Amino acid sequence: MTTANRLDPATFPQADAKLSLFGPAGELEAATREPDAAHQRPGTAIICHPHSLHGGNLDNKVVTMTERALRESGLRTVRFNFRGVGASAGSYDEGNGEMEDLVAVAQWVRKVRPDDQLWLAGFSLGSFVVYKAARHLTPDFLILIAPPVAKWPFQAIVAPACPWLVVQGDADDIAPPQAVVEWVLSMPDPPALIRLPDADHFFHRRLMDLRGAIKHQIKAHLPAAAED
Repeated sequence: MTTANRLDPATFPQADAKLSLFGPAGELEAATREPDAAHQRPGTAIICHPHSLHGGNLDNKVVTMTERALRESGLRTVRFNFRGVGASAGSYDEGNGEMEDLVAVAQWVRKVRPDDQLWLAGFSLGSFVVYKAARHLTPDFLILIAPPVAKWPFQAIVAPACPWLVVQGDADDIAPPQAVVEWVLSMPDPPALIRLPDADHFFHRRLMDLRGAIKHQIKAHLPAAAED
């Protein structure tokens, strides 16, 4: 059951919830989910959606499949709409204000789940937002899905100190795979890289493969489950 809206709840919802959080441009529309009690781990993942002006929102299929992979791995999850999307206040801000939105959501997560690891994941433009925010938020793990490195200045950002993962489709015509691979390999300490054959930017017909690839790759990095 989905709980009723409440602005910046004092605790992380115990059931699937749609809620409103305070953001720098006003209210942010968000959705939280909890893993099965038997598989819970002390970690919360925030997943960011693709470009706000091209239909991106918290219900994007790549975002929801990434959320599913992380939740099935034992993490609590938060998805939210950037400013100007859905019920979130404000207007599109070229990735800058969107990063501030993410920071506000992460601050709430750290307030209500202070002992959890913080994981960040983003798809397309969302991957640029989480990558840019990583130096401010120092997450425990970072996931970039189809990062558009040819369109956004990823190269100008210092790579995160935490373990991280890049997932890229080999048939992506929006985030050209060769540019992504060259960017990854140019780093002195490159992240793990998963390349999905025949996958386009939106992973049409490959969403279950995306889910499986994420679950497999993050398994060794998950926080230890709490002892009974």
